[in-house]
Amino acid sequence: MFRTIPFTALAFAVALTKAASAQDFKLTSTSLSEGQQLSLSLVFKGFGCEGGNRSPQLAWSGAPAGTKSFAVTAYDPDAPTGSGWWHWNVVNIPASIVSLQEGASGQEIMPKAAQELTNDYGTKGFGGACPPPGEVHRYMFTVHALSTERLELPESPSNALAGYMIGANTLAKAHITAVYNR
Repeated sequence: MFRTIPFTALAFAVALTKAASAQDFKLTSTSLSEGQQLSLSLVFKGFGCEGGNRSPQLAWSGAPAGTKSFAVTAYDPDAPTGSGWWHWNVVNIPASIVSLQEGASGQEIMPKAAQELTNDYGTKGFGGACPPPGEVHRYMFTVHALSTERLELPESPSNALAGYMIGANTLAKAHITAVYNR
């Protein structure tokens, strides 16, 4: 026998508000476009790749009420590792910041409170695209609106731990997925 659980008007209104907030949260970039090939400036320099290794310009708007900070991630789900490849993790970006300039990673123009984590190349900050020759990979750039001012992470957290903590505190997220092949 099935039991019916009433869906109250209040629960419906809350669900609609969350959905609307998530739809209003947008990520834009002058450095990359949805579904398009990354420019050489965003490609890693090393591992057989010859790019500029510059982080992209990113801007976001429409963050939901209750946003206390942001995190930015860049992830390649197609890397032949079994767990993808983390190209960039930036946490503790103050809620007053709504953009990052191109090339901000590792520079004085990165927001002071922001914390760049070690990428899967083993260096702090942004590490550009560098798929194996002949393969097309997707690069998912995501901004997360977080419900906490600061993620409490150990000194050198793994990207998996950072991803868990980001996910546990995400109110909404917006992304752009670009591609690259060589």
